[in-house]
Amino acid sequence: MGRNTKIFQIVGYQNSGKTTLITNLLAKGASLGKRIGTIKHHGHGGVPSTSIPSKDSDHHLKAGAALSGVAGEGALLLQLPAQEWQLDTLLQLYQLFAFDLILIEGFKLAPHPKAVLLRQQQDLILLEQLDHIQAVISRFPLPQNVVSSSIPVFKIDECSIFIQWFYQTYLLNK
Repeated sequence: MGRNTKIFQIVGYQNSGKTTLITNLLAKGASLGKRIGTIKHHGHGGVPSTSIPSKDSDHHLKAGAALSGVAGEGALLLQLPAQEWQLDTLLQLYQLFAFDLILIEGFKLAPHPKAVLLRQQQDLILLEQLDHIQAVISRFPLPQNVVSSSIPVFKIDECSIFIQWFYQTYLLNK
């Protein structure tokens, strides 16, 4: 990835706190002057909704445009229809924006460094299924020997400690 862009995933099941954690990571990154892009996996089916009206760009797409954009008040909304967006393709697109960091919400099985959020005991299966785990954030005490001793574990109410760990050990010192 260009310019030494770091990639980090936040993964977990629905309602585990992924979006909240990412917004907190973004706020801290902004305070450090970091340019951060995000990619969210819309894993619940259907077309993701947008709060920005794009009636004209929808007409452009229906008429055959391969890419349609709407710009205004310092914002740009791009629509680039594809049969299925692969994470690698999205990461290539994001290279154009010269980010310091790309935070990915979801795409659990992708081979990038990640933090796993555990909401309930049944979520422990993620620790067996996933690779590249760099940290675990849990709402409950973890059984012994469930996580390698080299992987830090944070309680859900210690998110600020995780964020500090993340920026010191993952982003700023590597």
